[in-house]
Amino acid sequence: MSSQINFFVEDVEFKLNHKTIIRKWIKSIVESHQQSIEEINYIFCSDEYLLNVNREYLYHDYYTDIITFDNREALDEPILSDIFISIDRVKENAITEATHFDNELYRVLIHGVLHLLGQADKTEEQQVAMRKSEEASLSLLQIPKK
Repeated sequence: MSSQINFFVEDVEFKLNHKTIIRKWIKSIVESHQQSIEEINYIFCSDEYLLNVNREYLYHDYYTDIITFDNREALDEPILSDIFISIDRVKENAITEATHFDNELYRVLIHGVLHLLGQADKTEEQQVAMRKSEEASLSLLQIPKK
């Protein structure tokens, strides 16, 4: 079975560069956890779009940078997921974290995948572990310098 990683845009002007490199990177992270991908759909959207998703499906009334839906019947199945990412929030977080937009975007892209691989971030301890996993994953991403 071939794995698919798709990128979609809803209600924002956005173009993801280096899609092939990013797909290989995500696949390698998943495989390093002895898992496989059936399909991951990334949907890039606005704050308002993601707020509506948050309200409708999770009953939360606040802005967030990412919502990951795990659509598998069981955790031992290949990953099947829709991951919504607010481009507005990523831009804001990049400023707050004093990092480049692309770096923050890659962090958020892999953050959703790490959730699908079983990593939580509810407690402070889990958040520290998640950040370490994000950093370790980001160190493996080879985007050519401009």
